[in-house]
Amino acid sequence: MNLRPTALPGVCVIEPDVFGDERGWFLENWRAERYAEYDLPSVFCQANTSRSARGVLRGLHYQWPEPQGKLVWVTEGAVFDVAVDLRTDSPDFGRWVGVELSADNHHQLWIPEGFGHGFQVLSEHATFSYLCTRPYRPDYDAVVAWNDPAIGIEWPLAPSALSAKDAAAPGLDEREPEDLPKCASC
Repeated sequence: MNLRPTALPGVCVIEPDVFGDERGWFLENWRAERYAEYDLPSVFCQANTSRSARGVLRGLHYQWPEPQGKLVWVTEGAVFDVAVDLRTDSPDFGRWVGVELSADNHHQLWIPEGFGHGFQVLSEHATFSYLCTRPYRPDYDAVVAWNDPAIGIEWPLAPSALSAKDAAAPGLDEREPEDLPKCASC
């Protein structure tokens, strides 16, 4: 397994070891002791999967005041995956990184607590899976505008579909400071 840091401290790309032969391939999506060696969470409490069509954009989602860390990967197709530092007391507040995750490259992205997360489907369809450090709580579910100019994400495609929640999401400057994560709390 190879861990590759990104431009945002704490966010990293994980390149699992893939073992292939004439039958196909095998990899470990997650193994507590191996991930703990890299100071990544060794306990997750929820696993999720979604499937979306080309151009669908989901995000930028976060949870507060019970933030979730997420380990994400793609099992079918390809996505452009984004993490945004939403911690108001972080020197990287409002900065983002984006990486391509695909069933072909097998890469994962670790998104720490306090970061917003979103992705856009690049292939005809994509199946997206992730593990969460805390359970989903509807009362703490929050979103920031996917197209907030203060963040300036360079999405690869014009969105083909957005949820009503994502389409109406406020920008960072429309969020009250108490509605955004803090470093010390994550």
